[in-house]
Amino acid sequence: MFLKIKKKIESELKSYIRHVDKAYTLNRTSPFLFQAIKDFISREGKRIRPILFVAGYLGFAKKEAPGLYRSALSIELMHDFMLIHDDIIDKSATRRGRPSMHTVFNNHLAGRQNLKFKGEDLAIILGDILYAMSLQAFLSIKEDKVRKEKAFRKLMDAAMYTGCGEFIELMFGLKGIDKISESDIYKIYDFKTANYTFASPLGIGAILGGAPDAEVQRLFRYGTYLGRAFQIKDDILGLFSEEKEIGKSILTDLQEAKLTLLIRNAYHHSDKKNRLAISHILSKKNVTKSDLLKIRKIIRSSGALDYARKQIIQCLKQAQALIRNSKMRTDYKSALTQYAQEILKLQ
Repeated sequence: MFLKIKKKIESELKSYIRHVDKAYTLNRTSPFLFQAIKDFISREGKRIRPILFVAGYLGFAKKEAPGLYRSALSIELMHDFMLIHDDIIDKSATRRGRPSMHTVFNNHLAGRQNLKFKGEDLAIILGDILYAMSLQAFLSIKEDKVRKEKAFRKLMDAAMYTGCGEFIELMFGLKGIDKISESDIYKIYDFKTANYTFASPLGIGAILGGAPDAEVQRLFRYGTYLGRAFQIKDDILGLFSEEKEIGKSILTDLQEAKLTLLIRNAYHHSDKKNRLAISHILSKKNVTKSDLLKIRKIIRSSGALDYARKQIIQCLKQAQALIRNSKMRTDYKSALTQYAQEILKLQ
């Protein structure tokens, strides 16, 4: 079922790119800008957010409204805008296995003299454009005006929470790993991942589909648990996978001194020698493969890896308990349960 939804989303994305080009004559005005937009938003991805948006809607709506799939693109385009800005903050050279947007722009500008702007400046602007495209896409659905406004407010909430989550995560980095609690980690997970990746797409779709408030709230709680599990899994993959599997350098998370459940618990359940090693590696300007191997060893020996895997299972169980009692259409409940198990499966 969700594979079919994804195919429709991919088709709608291509259509929307053509629509934006026609409406703003982008390819004629600035071919380079148009190609940059087209390149980035067309890159292969899971499309989790628009899939859940559509599932949330169809799980409650009596029939499919015109513009549903274009409206679902809103949360994906918002994701793209955030990724571009996030890559600038993290100084990431790659995204989805290809150069990040600021890297693309810096490569384009290479060799030019006396420039007063950088690739990062252009990438910020491109992110802003995608944000505008996101809002326009959302308005495409032909639905009840009251529900539409309510859903739009939730979309804005998602943007607010994610921005706050990014800010909080950066500021938590000033505290030091020894002062970070597990609840601090989950606060970052909830704000940065769970809300706009799972809870909001499902909830926004359900609001548009006419779901009762109690059901919308249930989906938000369900999405929060799924989001936590997804982020823990992503953190594990970020430290224990290979570059070709995750589409970015295997040193990225360590280089960023990313605060994760893995790192936090490895630190708090290690001896003094290993705590000092973790602190030293996280403070380094340039980490190495040997640093990564050292961190992997400490995470395993401290029990942090096993604990993280158990937390994924626990979060998934909590999510399943919530969806089991939902009044969502049975076929969509079943599809959601299966989809959640697939995307949370560790390789």
